[in-house]
Amino acid sequence: MATTDKASTRDRLLDAAAELFYREGVSIGVEALCRTAGVSKRSMYQLFTSKDEVLAASLERRLPGYEAQLAGAPQAAPPRERILHVFERLEKASTDPAYQGCPYLAALVELKDPEHPASAVARGAKDWMKGYLQTLAQEGGARDAELLARQLMLVFDGASARAGARVETLDGLAVATVTTLLDAAGVT
Repeated sequence: MATTDKASTRDRLLDAAAELFYREGVSIGVEALCRTAGVSKRSMYQLFTSKDEVLAASLERRLPGYEAQLAGAPQAAPPRERILHVFERLEKASTDPAYQGCPYLAALVELKDPEHPASAVARGAKDWMKGYLQTLAQEGGARDAELLARQLMLVFDGASARAGARVETLDGLAVATVTTLLDAAGVT
């Protein structure tokens, strides 16, 4: 029973961390985190050495769902369609009133410390995405797949940040921009 309680406490902490850090930023205090999770600070420190470790674990925990959401196009779809799918998903996500942008980009921007454990997780998420887009660009015949992947990351992160800050509504803008880049790069 104690293992179940610890797992339950850990899950509640990670769920609360994911919600609070995404909604309010990484400066949330330990007391607010524990209060939202319904756990004591003592319990948190029995499971994690610091709030930084909780943040990193919460980002790590949501990574498989994030990757599945973005890479969810059928494997049989042509590379061009799979790349466009990423940006269609971004545009759809950005219409949710709770959308605050990419959680991994937000963590990198807010933390500013490349040695922070959550920065490492966030960088890994961004590296995965760039690699995924570069692989698809290569499969689609891009003239310079690495350059195209970098350009696509700029569009993704820029669109995510602008939509998350409510500066821009995407309404097909990201997909249209990516279509132009794919055409220019010769991706089929």
